[in-house]
Amino acid sequence: MDIQVVILAGGLAARLGELTKNRPKSLLEILGKPFLAYQLELLKANGITDVVLCIGHLGTQIAQTFGDGSQYGVHIRYSLENKPLGTAGALKNAESLLLKNFIVMYGDSYLSLDFPQVFSYFVSRNKLGLDTVFRNNDFFDSSNIVFKNNLVTRYSKVEKTKDMAYIDYGAAVFNKLVLHLIPENQAYSLEDLFIRLIGMKQLLAFEVHERFYEIGSPQGLKDFEAFIQNKMKK
Repeated sequence: MDIQVVILAGGLAARLGELTKNRPKSLLEILGKPFLAYQLELLKANGITDVVLCIGHLGTQIAQTFGDGSQYGVHIRYSLENKPLGTAGALKNAESLLLKNFIVMYGDSYLSLDFPQVFSYFVSRNKLGLDTVFRNNDFFDSSNIVFKNNLVTRYSKVEKTKDMAYIDYGAAVFNKLVLHLIPENQAYSLEDLFIRLIGMKQLLAFEVHERFYEIGSPQGLKDFEAFIQNKMKK
């Protein structure tokens, strides 16, 4: 089964201050290697070689560094935003490059995930979208998801309720038909898309039990570096 992964790497990385003033998060070096290299190695280990990179702010640096991805055993194509389009708007912008079904992940996330298992589950369920969820209990960030009977029933980063024990893990799967729900050439977020799909009863939930890592914050960077150091010792 051919699996395509879209990496959203067009963000401004405001929380990292001087670290990302002149370079994108994807090129931040961790133990001598840019973060995106770890992501590509993870995908290759899962048998995934078809990668679309949605780039924007300072994105040409990513293209110049990684090229077609052959040095990592993957094939990279690029979708460049000429203006900020948000996380879902970036997918709309990349429409011509996308397969019928595809996985989406963020450019600052490292996910210990069985990608083929998640993808197969999605394809077997005949829904428009799937969000991976992690029982977080407000530990890594504020929990924002409720799911029931394998469907996400509530998603919010604003209106928090006591029954929100889960958080968005950082990977989603979509059927390309969802792109019709995203407005053309304007900013639109994955959160907005998730909420629309919930209203249509079209957003599956897939629970993941192993924690995620992110480099979108100084603490996240430290945690990921410690994780890689421990991995190298084994």
